[in-house]
Amino acid sequence: MKTDILIAGVGGQGQILASRLIATAAIIEGCHVRTGETIGMSQRGGSVVSHVRIGGESMAATVPFGKADLIIGFELCETVRNIKRLSENGRLIVNTQIINPVTVSLGIEKYDAAAMRDALKKATDSIIMLDAYSVAGQAGSVKAANVVLIGAAAGSGYLPLSRDSLVEAIRRVIPQRFHEINCKAFESGYRLAGYIKC
Repeated sequence: MKTDILIAGVGGQGQILASRLIATAAIIEGCHVRTGETIGMSQRGGSVVSHVRIGGESMAATVPFGKADLIIGFELCETVRNIKRLSENGRLIVNTQIINPVTVSLGIEKYDAAAMRDALKKATDSIIMLDAYSVAGQAGSVKAANVVLIGAAAGSGYLPLSRDSLVEAIRRVIPQRFHEINCKAFESGYRLAGYIKC
């Protein structure tokens, strides 16, 4: 199995943890994995892109442009910003949450969410959009939105890793006191995926 995954969002959304969970699940399944991050002002609000490359022999840690099999977008604008990395047959899992960039907050630019959604739908027919924050909140914490998105990626079949491996990765990587919330968030995303394909 060779799969290139890009995780795009802004600082504080949990992309790096998500990449660790996916990489750990792949290792559990016996796959060779490389990961890397491109981090802007990541503490809060800056662009963060995580790369997870599963399978293959000698690969760079970053996913080349036009080669991502899957992009998991934690924020709408950041997903659009990284769409050039999506392969011709690539797939998208997108959180519909909007986090205004500084230029929008200052009134310099406008955030056209409808145009961004349209651009993503034009990029691929294989797209799932969901409000991961609401789903995570119902599971017990909005901080588990990243795990909801992983669940949706797995439940849709877009992420070629088993449910059991991903749940085991949650148990290995996330502190025990947060296992229940994150497992519940994962299962919620997993179940929802089959109902919300665009």
